[in-house]
Amino acid sequence: MIKYILALILLLGAKPLFSQDQLGVPQIVNYTDDQYMAGIQNWCVKQDKTGMLYFGNNEGLLSFNGKYWNLYKLPNSTSVRSIGIDSKNRIYVGGQDEVGFFYPDEQGKLKFNSLVNLVPKAYRKFADIWEITILNDEVFFRAVNVILHYKDGIIKTYKPNISWRYIGQVNRRVYADSEEDGLMVYDKETWKPFCQDPILKTSGITSVLPYTNDTLMVSTKKNGLFLVVNNKLIPKKTSLDPVFYNERIYVVNKINKDLYAVGTTSGGVYLMTQSGKLVQKYNYREGVQSNNVRGIWLDQHKNMWLALDDGIAFVAINSAVKNIFPDRNKQTTSYTFRKFGQQFYVGTSNGLYTTPLELGAPDLSFSSTNFTEVKDTKGQVWNLDEVNGQLMMGHEDGAFLINDGAAKPLYSSPGTWVFQPMSAVFPSKTIIVGTYFGLQRIIYANGILSNQGKLTGAVESLRFLVTDNSDNIWTSHPYHGVYRMEMTPDFAKIKNTTLFTQKDGLPSSLYNYVYRIKNRIVVATLKGVYEYDARQKKFVPFKLLNAALTGLPIQYLKEDNEGNVWFVTNKKVGVIDFNRPGNSNPFSVIYLPELDGKVVGGFESIYPLNSENVFIGANKGAYHINYDKYVENLAKPEVSIGSVKLLGKTDSTVFGGYYMKKGQLADKQDLTAPGKFDYNFNSLHFEFSSTLFEQEKNIEFSYQLVGFDKEWSPWTNRSEKDYTNLPSGSYTFNVKARTGPENQSEIRSYTFEVSPAWYNSVLAKIIYALLCLMLLRLFIRRQKNTHKREQDRLSYLHQLELDRTEKEIVRLEYEKLEADVNYKNKELSTMTMHLVQRGKVLAKIKEVISSVIKNHDVSESSPSFRHLIRLIRDVEKGDQDLDHLTMHFNNVNTDFFNRLKDRFPELSQNDLKFCAYLRMNLSSKEMAQLMNITIKAVEVGRYRLRKKLQLMPETNLYEFLIDISRGKE
Repeated sequence: MIKYILALILLLGAKPLFSQDQLGVPQIVNYTDDQYMAGIQNWCVKQDKTGMLYFGNNEGLLSFNGKYWNLYKLPNSTSVRSIGIDSKNRIYVGGQDEVGFFYPDEQGKLKFNSLVNLVPKAYRKFADIWEITILNDEVFFRAVNVILHYKDGIIKTYKPNISWRYIGQVNRRVYADSEEDGLMVYDKETWKPFCQDPILKTSGITSVLPYTNDTLMVSTKKNGLFLVVNNKLIPKKTSLDPVFYNERIYVVNKINKDLYAVGTTSGGVYLMTQSGKLVQKYNYREGVQSNNVRGIWLDQHKNMWLALDDGIAFVAINSAVKNIFPDRNKQTTSYTFRKFGQQFYVGTSNGLYTTPLELGAPDLSFSSTNFTEVKDTKGQVWNLDEVNGQLMMGHEDGAFLINDGAAKPLYSSPGTWVFQPMSAVFPSKTIIVGTYFGLQRIIYANGILSNQGKLTGAVESLRFLVTDNSDNIWTSHPYHGVYRMEMTPDFAKIKNTTLFTQKDGLPSSLYNYVYRIKNRIVVATLKGVYEYDARQKKFVPFKLLNAALTGLPIQYLKEDNEGNVWFVTNKKVGVIDFNRPGNSNPFSVIYLPELDGKVVGGFESIYPLNSENVFIGANKGAYHINYDKYVENLAKPEVSIGSVKLLGKTDSTVFGGYYMKKGQLADKQDLTAPGKFDYNFNSLHFEFSSTLFEQEKNIEFSYQLVGFDKEWSPWTNRSEKDYTNLPSGSYTFNVKARTGPENQSEIRSYTFEVSPAWYNSVLAKIIYALLCLMLLRLFIRRQKNTHKREQDRLSYLHQLELDRTEKEIVRLEYEKLEADVNYKNKELSTMTMHLVQRGKVLAKIKEVISSVIKNHDVSESSPSFRHLIRLIRDVEKGDQDLDHLTMHFNNVNTDFFNRLKDRFPELSQNDLKFCAYLRMNLSSKEMAQLMNITIKAVEVGRYRLRKKLQLMPETNLYEFLIDISRGKE
């Protein structure tokens, strides 16, 4: 009873100590069961060499790669309360009546390998495995009733006298806590007593950790911390003992050489030095979602992960960026900062806050703080400045002196932005103040500041104010331009004011902010930084800074004590570091992506006290930057391909995120066995991430599918990409990550092939080739046949042409013959006419003879006789003509006579002559004269000829003979 009363007294006495907060609070990210989609309770946390985190969860093994959570259930779907990872990256887990390990298969997907079949049957009902420890790849599983030792494919069992309460390894030795025998050490397959202090029987050990070379530190659930020296248990007294007694220690982890993280069941986590001094606590008040801590792990970047009874928390204890909240209940906007003496002041949108600082702390964020509000400062605090050894405050209600925790007004006219001493001499006798309505003058004399009223000639709101080496005042208005004001020697009046706008070299008359950088008057503009050139009397680009800021819209500039220039562009904070030269510049540009979008737009404020303490105003609270540590921690982000899935297919994961080669974990893909997918599954989904957990919200990714994308994608926060309907071929998906323009990761790749469709396969191509050959052969054959047919057609046409030519020749010959016949027929006609004429002559002879006879005039000398002689001669001549006619007719009408003879062989020569005359269409009279017969004889001859020709009465004899001459049947 006395013990608990003393503990209560200590707890009450130490309450003020634990009510203090650390000035800077690191980033805390909470993950709920709605986010990771698994059980609420988490029991432990570990990280493998790839950076992947694993949590023992009520529903199985939970993994996290920085973007995506995956749950792997045990065969019996029990809780995973312990995890251990060996040198081969096998992830050992312990569940209820289940032990085994997860290891990637050939597709890089985690598969569970149970070891229960190796456990002797008598010990297979071991309930929960509460801890796993691994030494030299020998695995120890602790259940309450047994320790299982897995080595070389064999599991040995170790049964306690009562129960096993803890197991762990320190300095390459395995220790276990036995309820009956105390702290035991494993040595050559046996457990030997190490420390048997009676205290251990009443309170079980929760952790064993290294302390010094020959000393161990153990934590107990109810009795706090102890040291084990020479096998003896010695209580370790700390200022936190009341907390440990009351809130119970569940787990302790060593953070670094001098720092321990103590997780409790109801008070959160306490960071404690080796001497027992509290450094920081992280519980519900600081932003951790649960005070019941089950597991603690320090990741590869020295930040802390907490497995909680309700969720998971990430605490960036190694981060160089921390939050400051002067009023944690309101989280007001911060505008200005100042360290004055051993006090630190923060000007906010709701007043001025101050806190004392610990002496000798180089990083002020670790100082224990207790912010209080300075009296009479309610409202907007725009500026804090130390002038002549006094702290001055620019406030929406005027100018104030801060002294002894109170604000004393210098004047009460509304709105004071900035204070500008008018000479480098200390103390400055004149201070020009920029206000809402122009300039104000303050005089310093005999240690007293007195207000001298407004300066005439300036009535605008002037928030930006600097002086040059000639004590001219330079000020700017964001909508008008830059002003230069020449002052009288006593600074009581403005002699002359010059306005500089776009026509004076500035890229625009809008959004110009005047500063003094590198002892020069410069203006932050929409397109970089400009300086005033007195010789040209205009503004020109400032070459020193524009090498880094050309074209960027700059809203704020601040030079620190080491000559580095801090700047803000579109709510992004960066620094031009002249102490770290780049490849081609005398500086390097470092961005702070953690602050993107968090600074106060239009009222940016950066207070670089020194390289370890830079304070930046923010929309909610403020930020502390340990710049030295930030640069030291700058590391290239690592990117990983978490999974590759086939779209439109259930259980479609074809790559689980682990590269495998011949059954072993590899750093990159084995290109001898790339993924091969059927053409029907040519749409893929890629997920990628980075294990730089501190930068989870600021990491950007760029990707390219080689073989499909011509260029890398623009940088984006998206961590997945789909490709649909890819044509067959080989592809390589590349992805990289960055936290800033000059801080990029190496490229991670996944190579795969999309098989051609059946109609585009090798076999199909062979078939296509054979078909093409067959078609080609058929085509050639068809062409030959076509050619042959064409040749035949041409031959036929040629023959037709020959025939036509021959016919034409025959026709022409026929026409010639016909012309000849016609000509000869004409001759025949003429000759016929002559014959007829002869007949007439003979008739006349007969008449003459008859007349002579009647007249008896027969003398040769008589005229009548001579006339008769002449007529006879004419007749003789006519007979010759007749012979000639007959011969000529026969020559012309040979075919005619031949046809007649062929058809009618009984025709006589006289009949043929008769036919010839009929053929010549001579009349009966003419025929009688030619044949020297009577007309009656001619008629008789016609009759006989018709009979021989067998003609019907209605048949015309002339037409019949014409048909015969023409060859008609």
